[in-house]
Amino acid sequence: MDTSDIPEAVNWPDAQRGLFYRRVKKQITLRLDADVLAWFKRNAPGWRGYQTEINRVLRQHVQQSEEA
Repeated sequence: MDTSDIPEAVNWPDAQRGLFYRRVKKQITLRLDADVLAWFKRNAPGWRGYQTEINRVLRQHVQQSEEA
Protein backbone atom coordinates (compact mmCIF):
# COMPACT_ATOMS: atom_id res chain seq x y z
CA MET A 1 0.00 0.00 0.00
CA ASP A 2 1.44 3.34 -1.06
CA THR A 3 0.77 6.06 1.52
CA SER A 4 3.26 8.61 0.16
CA ASP A 5 0.44 10.93 -0.96
CA ILE A 6 -0.96 11.19 2.59
CA PRO A 7 0.57 13.95 4.73
CA GLU A 8 2.10 12.87 8.03
CA ALA A 9 0.05 13.90 11.06
CA VAL A 10 2.38 15.47 13.61
CA ASN A 11 -0.05 17.58 15.61
CA TRP A 12 -2.93 15.89 17.46
CA PRO A 13 -4.51 18.73 19.50
CA ASP A 14 -7.88 16.99 19.90
CA ALA A 15 -6.56 13.49 20.56
CA GLN A 16 -7.86 11.72 23.66
CA ARG A 17 -5.91 8.88 25.20
CA GLY A 18 -7.90 5.86 26.36
CA LEU A 19 -11.19 7.04 24.89
CA PHE A 20 -12.24 3.53 23.84
CA TYR A 21 -10.40 1.60 26.56
CA ARG A 22 -12.49 -0.26 29.08
CA ARG A 23 -11.10 -2.28 31.93
CA VAL A 24 -11.92 -5.97 31.93
CA LYS A 25 -14.68 -6.73 34.41
CA LYS A 26 -14.98 -10.07 36.17
CA GLN A 27 -18.32 -11.24 37.49
CA ILE A 28 -18.09 -12.61 41.02
CA THR A 29 -20.27 -13.29 44.02
CA LEU A 30 -19.46 -10.95 46.88
CA ARG A 31 -21.03 -10.91 50.32
CA LEU A 32 -21.36 -7.48 51.87
CA ASP A 33 -22.89 -6.39 55.13
CA ALA A 34 -26.53 -5.50 54.55
CA ASP A 35 -26.14 -1.98 55.94
CA VAL A 36 -23.15 -1.27 53.69
CA LEU A 37 -25.00 -2.45 50.60
CA ALA A 38 -28.07 -0.46 51.61
CA TRP A 39 -25.95 2.68 51.97
CA PHE A 40 -24.50 2.33 48.46
CA LYS A 41 -27.94 1.65 46.97
CA ARG A 42 -29.51 4.53 48.89
CA ASN A 43 -26.83 6.96 47.69
CA ALA A 44 -26.95 5.87 44.06
CA PRO A 45 -29.25 7.89 41.82
CA GLY A 46 -32.34 5.77 41.23
CA TRP A 47 -30.54 2.73 42.70
CA ARG A 48 -28.47 2.66 39.50
CA GLY A 49 -24.70 2.61 39.50
CA TYR A 50 -24.19 1.39 43.04
CA GLN A 51 -21.96 -1.47 41.86
CA THR A 52 -19.84 0.97 39.87
CA GLU A 53 -19.50 3.14 42.96
CA ILE A 54 -18.46 0.14 45.08
CA ASN A 55 -15.83 -0.67 42.44
CA ARG A 56 -14.61 2.96 42.45
CA VAL A 57 -14.23 2.98 46.23
CA LEU A 58 -12.35 -0.35 46.18
CA ARG A 59 -10.06 0.89 43.38
CA GLN A 60 -9.31 4.07 45.35
CA HIS A 61 -8.41 1.95 48.39
CA VAL A 62 -6.09 -0.24 46.31
CA GLN A 63 -4.33 2.78 44.80
CA GLN A 64 -3.87 4.41 48.20
CA SER A 65 -2.51 1.15 49.63
CA GLU A 66 0.01 0.87 46.78
CA GLU A 67 1.24 4.43 47.39
CA ALA A 68 1.91 3.76 51.07
